[in-house]
Amino acid sequence: MEEKINGAPLTEEEEAERLAEQAQIRREKLAKLAGEGKDPYVKVKFGVTHRAQEILDGFEGLEGKEVSLAGRLMSRRIMGKASFSHIQDRSGQIQIYVRRDDVGEEEYASFKKDYDIGDIVGVKGYVFRTQTGEISVHCNAIEMLSKCLLPLPEKQHGLTNTDIRYRQRDLDLIVNPEVKETFIKRSRILREIRAFLDGRGFLEVDTPVLSPIEIGASARPFKTRHNALDVDMYLRIETELYLKRLIVGGLEKVYEVGRIFRNEGMDAYHNPEFTSVEVYEAYCDYHAVMELVEEMYRTVARNVCGTDKIVYQGKEIDLGSPWAKMTMKEAVREFSGADYDSWADDAAARAAARALGVEPEEGDAATRGQVLAALFDAFAEERLVQPTFIYDYPVENSPLAKRKEDDPLFTQRFEYFICGHEFGNAFSELNDPIDQKQRFVKQVEEKKRQDPSCKAQVDEEFITALEYGMPPTGGLGFGVDRLVMLLTDSPTIRDVLLFPTMKPKK
Repeated sequence: MEEKINGAPLTEEEEAERLAEQAQIRREKLAKLAGEGKDPYVKVKFGVTHRAQEILDGFEGLEGKEVSLAGRLMSRRIMGKASFSHIQDRSGQIQIYVRRDDVGEEEYASFKKDYDIGDIVGVKGYVFRTQTGEISVHCNAIEMLSKCLLPLPEKQHGLTNTDIRYRQRDLDLIVNPEVKETFIKRSRILREIRAFLDGRGFLEVDTPVLSPIEIGASARPFKTRHNALDVDMYLRIETELYLKRLIVGGLEKVYEVGRIFRNEGMDAYHNPEFTSVEVYEAYCDYHAVMELVEEMYRTVARNVCGTDKIVYQGKEIDLGSPWAKMTMKEAVREFSGADYDSWADDAAARAAARALGVEPEEGDAATRGQVLAALFDAFAEERLVQPTFIYDYPVENSPLAKRKEDDPLFTQRFEYFICGHEFGNAFSELNDPIDQKQRFVKQVEEKKRQDPSCKAQVDEEFITALEYGMPPTGGLGFGVDRLVMLLTDSPTIRDVLLFPTMKPKK
């Protein structure tokens, strides 16, 4: 933070010295209060009757009536025998009027000398409107409930340093009201997702976070140790396999709002720890899941934002109109000109990709399906601004999806994209235990080829569950954080996580 004194900005060292001095003064005030038998930290309760916004909204019915409220002192205008301040609670800010003749000479003197911006206070008084028209509380009692020992960022500068904001979200919430609104909206989004699924007869469940095996999926897990069992355990990278075992068990319609952990990099759309929703419904396919996704996003947007036409980073996004649908082959053909159906074999596919400047991750081992996926990532994804379903994915990169009956090289899988980013993934779930085991084995072999030290295994318990018979099932997984980004117009996932993962300070 920069402050000008006599026209000259403070250096970082001078600013740090100034803040340290203020903090010392506050500690001295605390010691003085404690010495007078007024230690604010001993307070255990304060009876709150109203929040700030309740008083502002209900002024006509509350004018002249006694209220009791508590919050953080955010401003002070100290005058001779009377002072104006603002206190902030969860709902917002309201002005308070503190007069010596009402609160008493001793308490008013303490208010002037011992109180600081940031202190938590409780006030009692009656509601009135000042001569300037501001709705306020005329205090007849005020007390300190907790001392703020560190100075808040000054109002004219605010708190804009993102590193500090993300590391000290508590401070960010105090001084940046719009941040609080983002997380209130996040809570509402989760509530609306649950309400939508509950209303359709889905059952919310919880499945284990710790797994005894590392599965063959491409995501890298976090590993820990269970001391009592003397075994390695892995934090889950998805909730899918346990949820499908519940479908086998006959629950038929289940979902989980779950914390997921992936030991991977971080960027604007990725955090190692995030929240997903996975949904499974027996006796339906991926087309039915498309309908569910479209209606859920539309409903959540309307209930949270008041409209299904939202603006994200300057672009109007229409969630209300029917979403576009394209197969992956169609999308690649439209955006790159490459035609999957014209490739005679894998070598021809690789040559077509290289002619377009794309080198598949698998190199000379890349199949036609893997080339198709690479071209989609390179040319199509970022062009999908309005909500779009991309469906029928190659079997090579869809190990849990059911094959298409008329084209077994492709699966009944879709992902949906908004603003050039993937928001969710869904399948007609593979329920053939023999096919599933073969795909798992290939997946594990590929993972060990890439990293010989990994301990990936086939989940035999899941295969056993499938052998008892899983009905035809549609499944969906989507990231809550990305949806919150969309509906709060937040440019990065760190803006919608209360405490995003940060590199530790040295």
